Amino acid sequence: MTEFDIPDRAILAARQKVVLDHFRDEVAQDWDATLSTFPHPHYELIPTMTVHDGGTDVRGYYRDTRVAFPDQHHELISLRHSGDAVVVEFWLLGTHRGPLGKLPPTGSSFRVRMTAFFIFDADETLVCERVYFDSLSLLKQLIGGVDKKNPRNWPLLVKFVRGLLAVSGEPPDRRLLDTAEPKLASG
Repeated sequence: MTEFDIPDRAILAARQKVVLDHFRDEVAQDWDATLSTFPHPHYELIPTMTVHDGGTDVRGYYRDTRVAFPDQHHELISLRHSGDAVVVEFWLLGTHRGPLGKLPPTGSSFRVRMTAFFIFDADETLVCERVYFDSLSLLKQLIGGVDKKNPRNWPLLVKFVRGLLAVSGEPPDRRLLDTAEPKLASG
């Protein structure tokens, strides 16, 4: 198979069902069902350069993000097929009610446009969800809802900035840096 080959309609429909089931089960916070969509759960979050690999790690990611955003959900924008992936554009929405790593909750809502590549292997098994989004848009919305003129909010703002500084000092996951150029077929 080359980068020019697109699987037949039945394979594309089966992939699409896996992806839509995955989205539905994430919103329902049915982690067993979500994890069942791929035998070895693997998330790559490109803006933060983090990888969550394996069932235990991915469950931790789910838990942490739903503590931070208990009402997190999606609005699909588009869904496209490629030779080895389903590409989904969507809005991610939620309210910052709990800590997000080192970032304290602000109570602000967010709506951020994202793209996720659901990558399938040669056996048509989902092997990775790779997510791209503008982290600055998310951070602006999380802190944007805080009244910065109110002195009672200044300690929260200081904690938030300290959290951002701590997060920015974390090293990227090497698996996202150590890449190789693909061998492309000619025309």
